[in-house]
Amino acid sequence: DAYIAPQKEYADLTIEVLPTLLDPEDKETLRVRCIQRNDVDNFEPCFLFDEGSTFEWVPCKRKLATKGPGVKFTSGPETFYDKPVQVLEMDGAFGNIAELVYVEHQLRNTSTEYYGELCHAMLKLADAPGSDNGTGLMQTLAAFAIRDLYEKKK
Repeated sequence: DAYIAPQKEYADLTIEVLPTLLDPEDKETLRVRCIQRNDVDNFEPCFLFDEGSTFEWVPCKRKLATKGPGVKFTSGPETFYDKPVQVLEMDGAFGNIAELVYVEHQLRNTSTEYYGELCHAMLKLADAPGSDNGTGLMQTLAAFAIRDLYEKKK
């Protein structure tokens, strides 16, 4: 933390990995926040449903199987090191990664090239650590954003 914390102020996108808030007794489930600066050229932050709005969303359990205490997403504007940011947060774990397409349908500005690409990318890494929680999801969204920035600068 001594090396990373001072750099957060200058990052365009920061992924924070924290303990879950869904169950205070649960020491394994993660809450992951993707903190995206709003003032980056050629970059549009990812969000849920409606840009600029604040949402807390617990997906329907019939449409998204979960592990442990469930899944909750939040999305909305915040301030991070005195800069305006958009935060997308996932608390919990997926039970079936293939059902992630349900979540993908609710996300905006994912920098995907086609509908289903996010779910497809996550399925490719289904056996990797974090593939069933927010660490894998936020890293995949960050990878798409980097690819999009690269393509725009060509």
